[in-house]
Amino acid sequence: MITVIAEIRTRPGVHHRQAVLDAFAKIIPTVLEEEGCFGYAPLIDHNAQVAFQTTAPDSVFMLEKWETVAHLEAHLQTSHMKNHSVAVKDDVLDVHIHILEDAIK
Repeated sequence: MITVIAEIRTRPGVHHRQAVLDAFAKIIPTVLEEEGCFGYAPLIDHNAQVAFQTTAPDSVFMLEKWETVAHLEAHLQTSHMKNHSVAVKDDVLDVHIHILEDAIK
């Protein structure tokens, strides 16, 4: 099992981040039905108002669980993901993807 954390940096402005979130809302049910998908959730910063918090107000963080890297790669090639990328291309600046595994087994 792998965990993916993808930081999707949007153009500045709440409307760009919201457009990306709205686009994710449309595909989440489909993604959750994909083979090998065990979790797919967009997250944004919580306004905790604590000094030790790092915030990224123009970012959406995707927390994903996949059985294997092959399942993740297949997910990225689906038509709904390709359509999603086109739908949000004017709102997204860049994407940073971390593929993680359990450090203690």
